[in-house]
Amino acid sequence: MADTDLGTGRDEVQFRFREDEPSDSAQVTVDAFLAQADASAVRIEPGDDARELLPHLARIKLIEMNFPVFGDGRGYSSARLLREHGYTGELRAVGDILIDQIAYMRRCGFDAFAPEKALDEADAEAAFARWENVYQPTVDGREPIWKLRHG
Repeated sequence: MADTDLGTGRDEVQFRFREDEPSDSAQVTVDAFLAQADASAVRIEPGDDARELLPHLARIKLIEMNFPVFGDGRGYSSARLLREHGYTGELRAVGDILIDQIAYMRRCGFDAFAPEKALDEADAEAAFARWENVYQPTVDGREPIWKLRHG
């Protein structure tokens, strides 16, 4: 499950759910990304509008979503928005990520995690596998239980 020590210069990737090679492109701010024609990695901070990236999704290999404090949930909405609009590149959660959040982040579309404090791998495995059935449709491809029951 986990690729370790991939190193982004700020945070280490602890969990990655992708088969492709990790991007080694430097992440730039949303404003800097929009001003450049050749940037392929961007870091979204709370308060940035992820919708500004929608016309450019095809050229983005990596989007880091910063969670500076665990209570700031704006990144969940941004992740889902990006996935629903067809973003297929790496979507990495970075920052103050807690074990009880990672399963929900995964459901919203995150496929890599770089917490500022390492998470216990056994606890993370348990969190990712905790619920066999889900109730809400999201972008992780899992069918909600009501759809399984009623087609």
